[in-house]
Amino acid sequence: MSLSRGIVAAVVLATGLHADEPEPQPLPSFKACMNEEIARYERALRRVREMPGVQDFEIGDTGGTEYCGSVGIVRCDRRADRLPCQHGFAREQDAMKARIVASLPKPETVAGKAGQWSDTLYPLALALATGTSAGPDCGGDTEVMAAWCDAREANRRLGNAVFAWQLARFLDATPSGIDAGWASRPPPTRPRARPDKD
Repeated sequence: MSLSRGIVAAVVLATGLHADEPEPQPLPSFKACMNEEIARYERALRRVREMPGVQDFEIGDTGGTEYCGSVGIVRCDRRADRLPCQHGFAREQDAMKARIVASLPKPETVAGKAGQWSDTLYPLALALATGTSAGPDCGGDTEVMAAWCDAREANRRLGNAVFAWQLARFLDATPSGIDAGWASRPPPTRPRARPDKD
């Protein structure tokens, strides 16, 4: 089982999609999920910037983006029009990817920000974010698997763009997703009630 399919399966199990549980728990929208993920990265970045000395780029991670993609796939699978939904979800992810890429700086404007490692890594990350596939990614699949594949491949492309943005953001070379207009501030999390003490 691939990592993407494994995450999809984990989301299904975690949300109660079983034969004996006809009422699965509601899932967040893809947009809400990504807003939370971008906010999580901003919190991690703020903590890094508060640390003394020069910090390595260890907070770059697209696992959250992949999780949000899996949530979107499961949401579509719960609908009667699940195949058109999956293809529409792929377009939604590609649209977000395009907006992120449009906000990314050119490599020459990032040069010298953090030394040789960033001068080497950022152009590679940007090339992945802006590259195109050499051929059909979902050719030969059944109609159902092709729909899943379409959504998963769009998520992979989005993940490349998110990683490039994370790196540019780490280098203080691009605005936050909120300031750039492709993300929104998530609602505040309500504090958990304290258990009653006897």
